[in-house]
Amino acid sequence: MSLDHALQRLWYGPRWVSLPLWPLGWIFRAGVAVRRALYGAGALRAERVAVPVVVVGNLSVGGTGKTPVAAWLARQLALRGHRVGVVLRGYGGRATDLPRIVTPDSDPAEVGDEAVLHALAGQRVVVTGADRVAAARRAAEAGAEVVVCDDGLQHLRLARDVEIAVVDAARGFGNRQLLPAGPLREPPGRLEHVDAVVLTERGPGRRSFAAPRGPLAVTARLALGDAVNLATSERRPLDAFRGRTIHAVAGIGHPEAFFGALRAAGLAVESHALADHAALDPVALPFPVDATVLMTAKDAVKCRSFAGADWWFVDLAVGLERTDAGALLALVLERTGLTGTGVQIG
Repeated sequence: MSLDHALQRLWYGPRWVSLPLWPLGWIFRAGVAVRRALYGAGALRAERVAVPVVVVGNLSVGGTGKTPVAAWLARQLALRGHRVGVVLRGYGGRATDLPRIVTPDSDPAEVGDEAVLHALAGQRVVVTGADRVAAARRAAEAGAEVVVCDDGLQHLRLARDVEIAVVDAARGFGNRQLLPAGPLREPPGRLEHVDAVVLTERGPGRRSFAAPRGPLAVTARLALGDAVNLATSERRPLDAFRGRTIHAVAGIGHPEAFFGALRAAGLAVESHALADHAALDPVALPFPVDATVLMTAKDAVKCRSFAGADWWFVDLAVGLERTDAGALLALVLERTGLTGTGVQIG
């Protein structure tokens, strides 16, 4: 078991298991409070860029569906006729020091897997960089009329017009402790100060989290779609993979969500969980190269150069009820001053 997955089990298990780490969590909490107080007092200043900024982030580490929600919002704004910039740090990539424009052909090892996913979606300027302010400015210089920041809720130096927090409705905040004792980067009370909370659901199941009063709260359903062949782009429904053993690969924050969804679709899977943003090693694959493999789109962008003939990634659809989608988009448009027509809810 990797350290990443061991921490996930610790954070989302019984609270008492993480008790020895609580003092470190309290130190982390104090650091977060001091930093926020410095910004509140003006000792540290947030910097504005030339265009409106919408931050889509989370309080917990990984696995909430933040990137699909950010991509959904970017698409909806693009459909309204706006040139959208997507800014992100580029986790998993080596080139995170200076702002860098990302294209569909960019190397995920350089710019990160999520950045390439956004670039493949088209209709947007994608920029990576550890300095979100510099990256947002680069996106604006490249023609973006609005910037959607994928992650960065805690990057307070970038002034924003809208804050959207994404929370996994089933897992919630786990043991509700701050790093490293728990999965949180900020205390749960931070949700009371964002503009909107998006609760993500992956099929039927028990909700362990209730949205706070105050911010707009909407639900986004994340559902698996067709499988797409990495080599040929052929599309097949998941039903076509029933009746045989499938090797499933997921290098995401919550791999079991992907494996569980495949099993719920009636597939027999042998699961291979990787650390978040990790890549498959083509020299030491955990399955035969000629096996039937299903993986997430985030994993697929890192396997394009060595994929087997029967390797597929599975689309992930983000669905919001019309009233929820309309309310979220209306809030974003009001706060950013954007207008337009042609929105497609779904």
